[in-house]
Amino acid sequence: MSPSRSPLRRPESNILAIPNKRQPRRLIGFLTRPEVEALLAAPDQRTWSGRRDHTFLLLAVQTGLRLSEVTGLRRQDVILGTGAHVYCLGKGRKERRTPLAKRTVDVLRGWLREPPRGRDDIVFPNARGGHLSADGAQYMLTKHLATARQSCPSLREKRVTLHVLRHTTAMALLQGGVDTSSIALWLGHESPATTHIYLGCELGTQRTNSGQDRNLGRNENRTLPSGRPRLEIPKEPVNKSKTMSSCRTENPRATTRSDGDSA
Repeated sequence: MSPSRSPLRRPESNILAIPNKRQPRRLIGFLTRPEVEALLAAPDQRTWSGRRDHTFLLLAVQTGLRLSEVTGLRRQDVILGTGAHVYCLGKGRKERRTPLAKRTVDVLRGWLREPPRGRDDIVFPNARGGHLSADGAQYMLTKHLATARQSCPSLREKRVTLHVLRHTTAMALLQGGVDTSSIALWLGHESPATTHIYLGCELGTQRTNSGQDRNLGRNENRTLPSGRPRLEIPKEPVNKSKTMSSCRTENPRATTRSDGDSA
């Protein structure tokens, strides 16, 4: 027996020890502030389903909750008084309380005054009063995306899912100066290392903006901006207890209400 070959190590084990080929990792997708506002303005708030969808999308993009966490919300999980927040039981049965911005509180307060359908403890029921399914939520998003793309052409170039809204929350927090450890707690990540994917996306945004600044510098009639552009979903600096507090939705259709429609 050759001394270089161990009797306990077979040749095929060498093949299994070869690491897998590394694949290129694409940057995550997220929405800019104009894209978020276009999406929030898309639901027709004259209808019951439109008011539900607007509230659902606003809550999702402000809190960064997972789809299952938003659809599983009960009325007792929503606290709208002092220290407004939503309570959820996330992955690994980890409890989490996510603060709510003033705008979200106002919209949620109006929505919870609506006459309940089916089970009265479900925050976002479907048309029959049951839990809104994942397919139903994605159908809702796809429908409103088609409307939003008419007024916001940049949305036509993006593949938007409900998880992209969660990425949008993380990017807004990161570009607002919140550290990755706090973002990990906000999103309910198991480890802060999971949040590092947003740092790569932030660096890519910086490179893009730096290139735009150089192009602006070639035009003698234009001046360089005073600072690097950022994703400004919130107008105010983001802190750990407040985000996206000053977004405004301008929807001329939201002036008249009709509760007799179906979702």
